[in-house]
This record gives sequence, C-alpha cells and structure tokens, in this order.
Amino acid sequence: MTLLEFISAFDAEGSIVLLEGKRKVSPVDEANLTALGKLLAQKTKYIQFRSGNAPGADALFTAGVAAIDANRIELILPYNAHRKKEAKSYKSHSLENMPLVNEQALIYETKKNKKMARLVDKYVQGDRDQYAMKAAYILRDTVKVIGTTEIPGIRVGIFYEDLENPGQGGTGHTINVCQSNGIPVIDQGIWKQWLEPLD
Repeated sequence: MTLLEFISAFDAEGSIVLLEGKRKVSPVDEANLTALGKLLAQKTKYIQFRSGNAPGADALFTAGVAAIDANRIELILPYNAHRKKEAKSYKSHSLENMPLVNEQALIYETKKNKKMARLVDKYVQGDRDQYAMKAAYILRDTVKVIGTTEIPGIRVGIFYEDLENPGQGGTGHTINVCQSNGIPVIDQGIWKQWLEPLD
C-alpha cells in the first residue's frame, strides 16, 4: 500500500487510525516514527489518531502528530494517572471510567489472550492488586482497536513492530485483535516507504 492509497482508503470523516508499537525503539528508527506521525497529520484532513500513551513508539508517533495538530490525538489509558504529564495535552479515555461489566465484547476479545484471561476476570470483578493491574494494560490494548459501546473502533492500525521477533507483548496482542476483527495492519515494512520522498 502506498501513502496515496492509504489516504484514499482511510481519510474520511469518523476515521480513527491507531499509531502504536514497541517501547524499545531502535535509535535509527526514532526519527522515522516522529516523521510518520507528522506526515500523516499533514497529508490527511479527517483522520483522528489513537494511541496508548506508552513510552517508545507510542510517544514518538504522537509527538509527530502533535507537531501538526494535537487536537487530532486521542489516548486510551489503563488508569487515570497513567503518564499524566504526557497525557495532559490530549483527549483521553481511561479504563477506570469504563463500566467494564457492560462491555462483554471487550472482555471476550481480550480473553482470547489465554495467558491473561484469569487476570482479566480478576480486574473486571474489581481486583486492583499488582497482578490484576497487568490486565488493565491488555484491556486498554483491546479498547484501542475495537472500542467500547461509547468509543468507536479503529479503521486501521499502524505499528512499529519487532520484525525479527513479532507477536510479543502488548503490541503483539493489539495486532492479534486487529487481525481477529478484520482490521488492516501496517508495519514499518510498508510505512517506511512512505517516508522516502522526504529523504
């Protein structure tokens, strides 16, 4: 997919694009992530950009978009005070404020991650110990993709993935949720080519 094809397919009213990825970003890639956020915000008119407010890829992508229009950024937070300093400038939704017992589709989708299923149940039942709080992050990752009854889902996910060891951690979970729901996934193998005319 070229940049023009991406814009043609996804730059429409109500379109939300997820920008996210690994916390550990190769130093040679850092500028590319910020450049992509900036490029997408410059070249599109309607897209809202969603992120999970994590350090690393999320922060770099968001910084690029914010350099053009911070009003087009929306964060999904695992709890209200998550990286508060970084989140304060943007619209955000926190898991703490979501009535999860009413979100059966969200719970079902998150529990497909078998390693986290028991902790998801604990969290949804109100447990907030250090183990149950791990589920807040994975639930947050699912919300980023499919939304809730109050928050719309995304149209496409753009990721910075570890291409040598893919499918790990929260980024791997988020990509799996996209694929399981028929949402296109674009990683740096594709989007790095969008930056080439800028070099």
